[in-house]
Amino acid sequence: MKTKIYRVQGKFIMGQGLKHFTKELKAISEEDIREKIYSEFGSKHRIGRSKIFIEDIQQISLEESTDPIIKALSNG
Repeated sequence: MKTKIYRVQGKFIMGQGLKHFTKELKAISEEDIREKIYSEFGSKHRIGRSKIFIEDIQQISLEESTDPIIKALSNG
């Protein structure tokens, strides 16, 4: 299966406020992307899944990507 590039936007509860985020990740499907977001925020920020709100997932092209790591991995 071929991986695709996705841009994910949402927010999460940190302390008393909501923080917005935009991340670009490679995955096979939207379900895979959701799991990666929950896993990453859980491990890095110790945030439970119920405090992470994914608002939008869009499949994007390599040219639309602004993440240098995604671009480097895709060109390699």
